[in-house]
Amino acid sequence: MSEYNTPNVTNAAKTSSFQMRINPEIKQKAEMIFAKYGLTLTNAVNIFIQQSLNAGGLPFLVSQENAEYLKAKAMKQLVSEVEKGWQSVKTDADWIPEDDMYSRLGVEK
Repeated sequence: MSEYNTPNVTNAAKTSSFQMRINPEIKQKAEMIFAKYGLTLTNAVNIFIQQSLNAGGLPFLVSQENAEYLKAKAMKQLVSEVEKGWQSVKTDADWIPEDDMYSRLGVEK
């Protein structure tokens, strides 16, 4: 199925339901995470389903190497962003003092 034929979970009529069993503590933790993004558990499941439809499978890599793969991917992205930062500096005035950066990031030094 091409992306043009993939149903849109957001716009599709919601006339069916399903139930699932989940540990109450895990459910509560998941709900807290999703709430930070303004989502309910139902919204999050619908997003997962939409992304699965878009990908034509699971929307993430499933393997024992997941952690290492994600770490390497994050490191590559971090290095790329740092490089962009270095290249954006044209004069000394472009630098942000270290204390200001900690403050902007909400991190205590």
